[in-house]
Amino acid sequence: MPSCGSTDALRRSIAIVLAAGFAGLTTGAAAQDLPPTNIRVIGNFSTQVQVRRVEKPFWTEEIPADSKGKISVSYNSYDVMGIKEQQMIRLSEAGVADFASTDIVKLAGDDPVFEGCDLTGIAATIDEVHKACDAWKPVVAEAMQRKFNTKLLGLAPNPGLVFWCRTEVNSLADIAGKKVRVNSRTMADMITALGGSPVTTPFGEVVPSLQRGVFDCAITGSLTGNTSGWAEVTKYLLPLPVNWSIYYQSANLASWDKFAPPVRSFLEAKFEDLDKRLWAIGEQAHNEGVSCNIGKDPCTLGKKAEMKLVPVTDADRALLRKVTQSVVLPQWGKRCGKDCVVRWNATVGKAVGLSIPLDGL
Repeated sequence: MPSCGSTDALRRSIAIVLAAGFAGLTTGAAAQDLPPTNIRVIGNFSTQVQVRRVEKPFWTEEIPADSKGKISVSYNSYDVMGIKEQQMIRLSEAGVADFASTDIVKLAGDDPVFEGCDLTGIAATIDEVHKACDAWKPVVAEAMQRKFNTKLLGLAPNPGLVFWCRTEVNSLADIAGKKVRVNSRTMADMITALGGSPVTTPFGEVVPSLQRGVFDCAITGSLTGNTSGWAEVTKYLLPLPVNWSIYYQSANLASWDKFAPPVRSFLEAKFEDLDKRLWAIGEQAHNEGVSCNIGKDPCTLGKKAEMKLVPVTDADRALLRKVTQSVVLPQWGKRCGKDCVVRWNATVGKAVGLSIPLDGL
């Protein structure tokens, strides 16, 4: 007899399949009214599971098929094209592509507001980060439109970002004294507060850096690291999600406005369905990433490895929460400003049960 957890997972899967079926009926019925339209898309990193399993087929197979051939798509991932993540929003702003997708943290250098729903330590589960991003989405959409002439179409998660270490760790407290590769300002704030030394290294250079002992640990997605060979150069996995590496789907606003109204309606319906599937595969990828790394099933999305699992304890969760409340949130609040924090407290903060003091901002 299935457990409650497996039953809930089955129900979610059935709901997603039914939603996809109804979406197909709706878009198919309207396809005859679509004018011929050509779309240019720069997709997310090509090796990510959500790109291979969901995003790329969405553009290259589903959109042309469901539009009865009325919409044609030119699609390629930014890494295949030799584009850096930091350049993506500029290309979107300039209209080089009609649609684009990449991690939203790459926009934080332009405005800290973009980190708001994925600040380090605010969401222990994918359900929590989903609520946080739903609450913060209007703020992100407003900022993207105002700063980059870009329309936000969705936010979705990567597998949870966890600790991969080549030297022994038995708890989160053991990060003290270690050099740790990070990928965001709020993550660096966390490592510093834990007594470690944050190091910034491009993703593609992490494996050789770990081999050379440049740092002791690195943080990335549980499945992302698995499919990129991190399990071959690390021994200890502490699967405490500190971030979810939220990424966005977007459209150049000028391109969007030029599309015929039926095309916009068709695409909006398709993006609602895409959003559900991206959140579903994000959850699956996170869970399977952990099991793959320690050589357990299920492991359908990655490859089995022989890492040592460091069990996450209540003490680990409490320490992360303490660091988040006392260091990460106040530091981000100073960067984002008082008005930003007021909105955050009323939206994301309420969703995750945290609050940033306004004193000192």
